[in-house]
Amino acid sequence: MERLRIAVVSDIHGNLAALEAVVADFTGRGVDAVVNLGDSLSGPLLPRETAEYLMEQDWAQLAGNHERQILDSSAPRGASDEYAHSQLSARELQWIAALGPRADYADDVLLCHGTPQSDLVYLLETVEPARVRVATAQEIDARLGDVTAALVVCGHSHVSRSVRSARGQLIVNPGSVGLPGYFASAPHAHVIENASPDARYAIVERQAGRWTSSLIAVPYDFRSMAELARRRGRAEWHRALLTGYVSN
Repeated sequence: MERLRIAVVSDIHGNLAALEAVVADFTGRGVDAVVNLGDSLSGPLLPRETAEYLMEQDWAQLAGNHERQILDSSAPRGASDEYAHSQLSARELQWIAALGPRADYADDVLLCHGTPQSDLVYLLETVEPARVRVATAQEIDARLGDVTAALVVCGHSHVSRSVRSARGQLIVNPGSVGLPGYFASAPHAHVIENASPDARYAIVERQAGRWTSSLIAVPYDFRSMAELARRRGRAEWHRALLTGYVSN
């Protein structure tokens, strides 16, 4: 197989400033392709502008759980999904409706938002009633199921991580471009905190049939995005964007 170098982004959450900083960074490093694993728009920031930016790219792009929730009118939307939906025109809604939750890519790569089967389950972390911990090898293998791809890239948890499965597959979560911390209520109440406001992404590279990964954190003008969240009444987003922490 020929050499291939891919930038992997995920969980942008309408943070266009962070996305532009990441794009500038991987453009300077040189990549052959870009993939986006979803949760691109939801939040109190710039959903329409971010959608317009992404629609202009020739990237492989997925829908995350928040794209599905933005489109779903059968259940009450959370504040982030509701705001994003209110800002999107029919054109942007049609675009996200055409995105799938997973895709095969470049012969030996699987793209997914959460796990290959679910956009709501973390692949590399396990949520327990009292904590979030690193998933065991057995849990990861069970979540992979019958996937045989040499490289699996996933998002959803916002935690940058590179893991080898028991079968030798490389699994990479690039972390979140646009939201370094959040609170979630399911499957148990838990907090994700990356302790830094940096935008995160990954570069994966195939040489001589073997995949390697680099996890990258990029500084950007996070204060402007934090202030935008504050003006829109989202104090929890303001703190997470400003510090990478959710709790005090």
